[in-house]
Amino acid sequence: MTVHVPVRPATTERQERPAAAHRPGPRQGSSPQAGERLRPLTRRQIEDRFAELGDLYAQTSGGGPRAWHAARGAFLRRLGADVRRPGFGLLIAETTVLTGCAYGYPVPGGDPRGVRGLEPYLPGSLLSVAASGRLFLVSGIVVPARVRRQHQDRAWNLARRLQTRLLAEHDAALGVTLVDRTDGATVQALRSWGWRYAEGDTLQSSVLGRYGVLVLGR
Repeated sequence: MTVHVPVRPATTERQERPAAAHRPGPRQGSSPQAGERLRPLTRRQIEDRFAELGDLYAQTSGGGPRAWHAARGAFLRRLGADVRRPGFGLLIAETTVLTGCAYGYPVPGGDPRGVRGLEPYLPGSLLSVAASGRLFLVSGIVVPARVRRQHQDRAWNLARRLQTRLLAEHDAALGVTLVDRTDGATVQALRSWGWRYAEGDTLQSSVLGRYGVLVLGR
């Protein structure tokens, strides 16, 4: 249930020129990706676009053909299991092509044990939100590497748009996710998109395993 923040193979990208002093810089303008349309998919539509979603994940994961194939297969198995859960929702971002997605499902009200693997890590401070049925597990965010590197604090950052819309679609008070504490790149990306540690200033260690909990408010 870790959020996937894939890394594409390294590419040479043209650097933006610094803006002139008398003109607004790039961060003051509108997002170059603001035209990406977000929309939810029904379960039938997810089935119809299953292969396309797998390709998106693999293309943003990097590595050679063998790693590409393995990443795609593992992602589709996880997605296939998640989509059967009550309340599951998946948003896609697209222009003329698929550019990103985010998905998850509500933590069963009053019984976080209904989400395998989450219950041992869920701090007491989140139990009341879970009991209300308004705690939403974000189990995947799939975006290109540029979304992690550029304009992470802007509301129009694609990952921020996806995660905010996903929580709003499901009337969630909080989003929650598990992340491997040794996966610094994913932790850093999520933190840059507004996720915070569930307790304290770091991911809390646990005798149960290496995972920690991050939360996101609407």
